[in-house]
Amino acid sequence: QVQLVESGGGLVQAGGSLRLSCAASGLTFRNYAMAWFRRGAGKEREFVAAISSRGDVTHYADFVRGRFTISRDNAKSTIDLQMNSLKPEDTAVYYCSAEVTTTLFTIAAKGGDYWGQGTHVTVSI
Repeated sequence: QVQLVESGGGLVQAGGSLRLSCAASGLTFRNYAMAWFRRGAGKEREFVAAISSRGDVTHYADFVRGRFTISRDNAKSTIDLQMNSLKPEDTAVYYCSAEVTTTLFTIAAKGGDYWGQGTHVTVSI
């Protein structure tokens, strides 16, 4: 059974930083592209960042490029999202998603086959 468990969310002031993590189990992690998505209150789910199965290629949404960094550790079956210079509009539930090896544009467009339960991020003014 595949499980993705996010952690690291919380309350932070605008301009601050948070680091989200996603731990995967039940899959051969090194074969999966991974991504972060988010859904704000009353909004559609949107793509945030993705990383290739080997961790050598990344892809970001324009609104986070330069502020967020996605990384992965295949030995630990985890991905991280380092979020800096946070803004109130970054407030959302953040989800990680996994898709067996695919292009990052594909996972960015439709999400993966597997999803976590999400972790809440609130950025205050």
